[in-house]
Amino acid sequence: METLLLLIPLSLVLVFLAAWAFRWSLDHDQFEDLERHGSSILETEDELRKIADDPSSPNVDAHPMCRKSGPS
Repeated sequence: METLLLLIPLSLVLVFLAAWAFRWSLDHDQFEDLERHGSSILETEDELRKIADDPSSPNVDAHPMCRKSGPS
């Protein structure tokens, strides 16, 4: 019985934290472009630079390899 007095509030806090983290991820667009980030590990740096040079490419600045950091 004493363990239930500890485990029930602890589980409620953990559920609240998980729900808050999920809500935060939805509010900050963490689930918007899942395909591009998953396939980006298969692309070479040259292909990513071509994407970065294309102004019509959506979310170019979202990927660190696409950011222009100066002359290369």
